[in-house]
Amino acid sequence: MELSVIVPVYNEADNIAPLLGRLIPVLEGLGLPASRTSGHASWEIIFVNDGSRDATLARIQEAHQKEPRVGVIAFSRNFGKEVAIAAGLDYARGRGVVIMDADLQHPPETIAEFVAKWREGFVMVYAQRTDRVNETAIKRGFARLFYRLFRAFGEMPLPEGAGDFRLIDRRGVDALRAMGERARFSKGLYAWVGFSSVGVPFVVADRAHGVTKWSFRKLFRFAFDGITSFSTIPLKIWTYAGLAISLASIATALYFLIRTMLLGSDLPGYPSLIVSVMFFSGIQLMSLGMIGEYVGRIFAEVKRRPLYIVAESLVPAGGTEGAEAAPSAGSSTASAGAPATL
Repeated sequence: MELSVIVPVYNEADNIAPLLGRLIPVLEGLGLPASRTSGHASWEIIFVNDGSRDATLARIQEAHQKEPRVGVIAFSRNFGKEVAIAAGLDYARGRGVVIMDADLQHPPETIAEFVAKWREGFVMVYAQRTDRVNETAIKRGFARLFYRLFRAFGEMPLPEGAGDFRLIDRRGVDALRAMGERARFSKGLYAWVGFSSVGVPFVVADRAHGVTKWSFRKLFRFAFDGITSFSTIPLKIWTYAGLAISLASIATALYFLIRTMLLGSDLPGYPSLIVSVMFFSGIQLMSLGMIGEYVGRIFAEVKRRPLYIVAESLVPAGGTEGAEAAPSAGSSTASAGAPATL
């Protein structure tokens, strides 16, 4: 298999046909070598159905009847987009793997530029958005803040404007599959594996149908997961904060000691006492909460549950017998049990 396209989907029934209507002609026009088994261009499209509650799975089944190189992995429930990407990488058979969304905000025509850069020798070719005019000022501000924080505290810098829309060579795919952490932040993982990479500028298109599944709360949580997955600075901050507060308390004690010796004692102020107690209590609870976030991640990792569970699958045509098998036994991202075939 020359090229695989992974498309995570969650309640995207209305976008399946428009996406395939643009994506398939692009793949046919890439000049990919023909498959020895089918004689057609060697590509596959793998939808990862992340527990959709609408007709998404039925639409993909219909598409498979018309084009056998379209397949689907159906989860037993909603596991999240990051896990859906990991599952797609497990099942993709191509020497190059493209990851994209189903809502057509990622233009399929950009894949031709990806392949051109890939053929030049780049392992990671990512789409880099050139503008954020379709976002609110608050969202743009928080996005800039996140990239600055990650650049300052993370293990490696992230290319600003780069997302999941990208092409990854098989070497990069194998490296990503070896990472079995549960709290996944794919943007950070793409940067962490290294390899030669290059950006391809693109303009984010309007969503074809439906509404975004990313609320402000989910985006904030996603950003927080990204920081904590690739940095221990949030833990170290409270060490420095505790040191600063301790020094401030010593200085305050010396001030009151000298003041009392020179001017005598006065009645203590009740409001200042309450404010001080509430302030330090808040600091303690915040530090404990941050420690709890990291302990919670440790708890999730040591349980070693499967990253996802495949309820049923429909394998794209064009591969060898057995190529549709789940990841190798013992893999931290393997599905529970063998997937059923639709």
